[in-house]
Amino acid sequence: MIGVPMPNPRVSILANLNQQLEQYFGDGKSVQEIAQGVSGTKDGTFGTTHTNKLRAERDKVAPRLKEFAEAGTPVAKAAKECGMEAKRARLIARENGFKFKS
Repeated sequence: MIGVPMPNPRVSILANLNQQLEQYFGDGKSVQEIAQGVSGTKDGTFGTTHTNKLRAERDKVAPRLKEFAEAGTPVAKAAKECGMEAKRARLIARENGFKFKS
């Protein structure tokens, strides 16, 4: 309406939020704590066709690297045997859930 001051939007948002909180806890519900790092997101990838192609290439090499890791081969030597750098071998190990011995 013309000539009537507009209410502060922040005040109305806070009032609405407080009302929803009171209703939520009034119904007997409680707060749940979710552990840090637990989420439904992928780490570091956006799911594009390019990243999917790169991941597929890394997945082909993963079984061979896992054999080296289980045999106790150092990461640098295993990477050299597979024709890659140690950084890429560590990435493949992290993605596939195995570790090289230090």
